[in-house]
Amino acid sequence: MTISHDLIICGGGIAGMTAAIFAARANLDVLVLEREICGGLANYAYSVENFPSYSRINGMELMQKVKDHAESLKVKIEEIAEVESFEFDADRKTVSTPEQRYHAKSIILATGRVPIHLPIETEWEEHIHYCSVCDGIAYKGKGLVLVGGGNSSFDESLYLINLGVRSIVIIESMETCMAEEVTQKKAFATGKIAVRTNARLAAIIPQAGQGRIIVEDIPSGSSEQIAADGVFVFIGQRPNTRALEGKIDLDSGGYIVADNLMHTNRPGVFAAGDVIAKKYRQLTTAMSDGTIAALEAVKYIRECA
Repeated sequence: MTISHDLIICGGGIAGMTAAIFAARANLDVLVLEREICGGLANYAYSVENFPSYSRINGMELMQKVKDHAESLKVKIEEIAEVESFEFDADRKTVSTPEQRYHAKSIILATGRVPIHLPIETEWEEHIHYCSVCDGIAYKGKGLVLVGGGNSSFDESLYLINLGVRSIVIIESMETCMAEEVTQKKAFATGKIAVRTNARLAAIIPQAGQGRIIVEDIPSGSSEQIAADGVFVFIGQRPNTRALEGKIDLDSGGYIVADNLMHTNRPGVFAAGDVIAKKYRQLTTAMSDGTIAALEAVKYIRECA
């Protein structure tokens, strides 16, 4: 059985949900398919401080408000629905999940990005995490290693300390950490956060109760061991486009190639948010992309009617 809609939006992050709101207000029958739960990477953020109208808001709380708005406009949302395949025919587009096939007049691809996993093999996987909001509470009173010296790592280190984590060592491969200076100062002011720069996590040796984290100094090749109860990894994200390979134009990094009106190389297929090739990736730029993609999808559907 195949279910038809005017517009299918793949991805329930801020770009996809913004597109859903605009499309629903244009009286389209809209379906959002989300591989996990709606919210995207914003769900991982304990504190969002650069979103207009909120000086500070929890990322998951913000995205719940966005979801509530979309649902108030009768947008259909299916979570835990990962699209396995796409067919972009000229007159009809098809997306398939393990449970269902869907047809649509137009599609917006807002599949976002997913965290890059730690590139080492270890039997300590249950102690390696990519979301402090999801998993941090288990480490109250314990010591952690965080991999990555960007804003995410420092923001999440502050959140973890507020949860009651005893101590944190941040490992950064570059000479200096790239996080904002004000955030770094807040972290160091806690007295519980240390940094190793020009370093990499080389191995993890599981031991009873704790792991031994082998940290290699990159210039000298020397190493040290750090005892830790867990590792949190914040080394960036990759575009969630594997199911789109060979179906649509992607750049060398796997990002969708779209023009300034969010058009891809396939008629009636638009893209928005972090999944497209662009310079800046913020909640606000993703919202702009979603708005444009929705308006262009409405225009396309009406012209094809």
